[in-house]
Amino acid sequence: MAPLLAFVDIFVESAHMDEVVQALTRLDNIEELYEVTGEFDIVTLVLADDIEEFRDVLKNKIMKIKGVKSTVSSIVLKTHKGARCSGDFLTPTPHASVAVSQKD
Repeated sequence: MAPLLAFVDIFVESAHMDEVVQALTRLDNIEELYEVTGEFDIVTLVLADDIEEFRDVLKNKIMKIKGVKSTVSSIVLKTHKGARCSGDFLTPTPHASVAVSQKD
């Protein structure tokens, strides 16, 4: 069975943004984390073995972080295009280093 993949959008008390980001980066189930503009403050990509593990991560880890006000979750049903898509199975995304150059 393929693992469960979900986008978790997080509303954060602005005074606690840095602490929330630090706490979230320590969670193994969070594959990607973005501070964003718009309706939410943070968007994460969460990977879990099943719905029970996802519930545990959401209720007992993410929601327990001081400064997290609320979350909105969207469970991925099928990936049609994306770096993690390899057939019908999710595969780890290799991390690439990016060189940045400046014009003289």
